[in-house]
Amino acid sequence: MSVVPPPAAFSLIPETAPFSPEQRQWLSGFFAAALAPLVPAGGALPAPTAAAPAGDLACNDDAPWHDPAMALADRMALADGKPIAPRLMAAMAQQDCGQCGYNCADYANALAVKTEERLNLCVPGGKETLRMLKALAAEIGSAAPAGAPEPSASAPAPAALPGRSREAPVAVPFLSRRRLTGVRSEKETYHVEFNLAEAGLDYVAGDALGVFPTNELGLVDQIIAMLGASPLAPVRGRTLRAVLAEDVSLSPAPDSLFELVSFLTGGAQREKARALARGEDPDGDAAHLDVLAVLGKFPAARPHPEAFVEALEPLQPRLYSISSSPKAVPGRVSLTVDAVRYVIGKRRRLGVASTFLGERAAEGGPVRVYLQRAHGFGLPADPSLPVIMVGPGTGVAPFRAFLQDRAADGAPGPNWLFYGHQRQATDFFYADELAALKASGVLTRLSLAWSRDGTEKIYVQDRMRETGAELWRWLEAGAHFYICGDAKRMAKDVEAALVDVVATHGALSADAAVAYVQAMKKAGRYQADVY
Repeated sequence: MSVVPPPAAFSLIPETAPFSPEQRQWLSGFFAAALAPLVPAGGALPAPTAAAPAGDLACNDDAPWHDPAMALADRMALADGKPIAPRLMAAMAQQDCGQCGYNCADYANALAVKTEERLNLCVPGGKETLRMLKALAAEIGSAAPAGAPEPSASAPAPAALPGRSREAPVAVPFLSRRRLTGVRSEKETYHVEFNLAEAGLDYVAGDALGVFPTNELGLVDQIIAMLGASPLAPVRGRTLRAVLAEDVSLSPAPDSLFELVSFLTGGAQREKARALARGEDPDGDAAHLDVLAVLGKFPAARPHPEAFVEALEPLQPRLYSISSSPKAVPGRVSLTVDAVRYVIGKRRRLGVASTFLGERAAEGGPVRVYLQRAHGFGLPADPSLPVIMVGPGTGVAPFRAFLQDRAADGAPGPNWLFYGHQRQATDFFYADELAALKASGVLTRLSLAWSRDGTEKIYVQDRMRETGAELWRWLEAGAHFYICGDAKRMAKDVEAALVDVVATHGALSADAAVAYVQAMKKAGRYQADVY
């Protein structure tokens, strides 16, 4: 494939523009891709077209702030001066993960037209996003943005199908867990399975499963003891213990809890609580304050259980990439989960959903779940096309599903997996399965990267550069490229490596290589499942 250079009159983002080098590179690539027609050659990418948002609505296509690796302040700077909906979108975590029940643009538009009032649905965005959305919400007027449908009070929203959204979870049996990491691994990763047959739920490779966890009872009981309350105290028609275990988030501490504390204390403590509620960090510990830590930090504040619960955020579901194909295991669904445990000070902290799945969910017992259809993350419709998958650590999950799917269909297209972790002896997930898929010919190439096995750290992006010539041949043959994993670092590094491969082995300039990758995205040939 060759890219026709932009017209001579077209100037890319100048060095004096108020953007970082990474933002300038992204914007240059975007405009180059939008203005440079692509020469078709053997099923090459179609020419990208610039998509303009309708009126004042937020739009997923080509928004320059739609980048999960970009800091919130940088995203908001790019959206400065835009209508309210695009600025709401810029405030979000930009992962299109679906945990809020929308993609980022649709959630922003729903908030802008007030068909959605909840500002706290962006789980990956956390407190940072919630603060910004609250600040922007004050600007949301009664008039809908241009091009938006008017909300209708006489037409209620249709009821969600059971198990098809976070609004209508269903209880399914938790079947089993097995540890994937060795006993000497620095990680604790589990393969967990659920039975979907009784619920009548179906899915496709690439979809995600939303899980409603419960909080650890030991943490719940510590909080109740710090409050000096009875676990049986009535709150919202239930016991305090049940509400804290099942209904509210206990980490991180929300701004509303600091506001409550400020009303119950005085002097320096009150000012400190107010500062924390504003997002400031007077003692340098704000990032580590969960609900229990706040009660320890402000011992004079002991709110009534009802007021305390009212100040907490709802316990949100967590989305996990599905690591199985229904064609291989009908009626079942599996996940690949890192159990998060760490220590701050003298306290052990736990990831809520990850340790729920790793240790607290009872085998055979019910767990509330729902299926989340993928937003533009799935296998190509043409089974003969090559597939390149980059999934280190638990990022391998959807690609295990892809390979099972391709094997079940007998898809003739070649498959290449880049997998990496810390140590081969303890962290090689699904090693036997991948070896069998390679032996059968389903997995054409397997490139492995171990960051702690040698004197030099090797990552998946390093393997991509090492095999760049072959990787380029696959891309030119129409390969679809997939990435799954950490949005802030790994995904950014992998995309940079792909641009390097395209530039080096495609003999393209840096700007043309960025344009090539952007055009892949527009054509649906570059897809990401990041978190």
